[in-house]
Amino acid sequence: MANKRTLKKQINLICEELFVDFVAASLYGNTRNKQETEAILFSIAKLQNNYISRVSHPEPGMPAKQYYRDLREQFSKQVSEILDQINNL
Repeated sequence: MANKRTLKKQINLICEELFVDFVAASLYGNTRNKQETEAILFSIAKLQNNYISRVSHPEPGMPAKQYYRDLREQFSKQVSEILDQINNL
């Protein structure tokens, strides 16, 4: 497991990249559905806040290695879902 600081930096970097992709897709995309774009923007911010806070406070009773492996897998899954939403704009 990488240290918590590195993990937080990686989460922030990935969320920044998601935001950049979202802005590019919303500016150059064909659809102008404001509610859908706001929902995607909100989900990116929520994703970042949720996982940054989860890095600092591991679940009690669960081995640290398993917890952080599960955290990375869940984060990757949600990032993929958001990327699919961005690609469908």
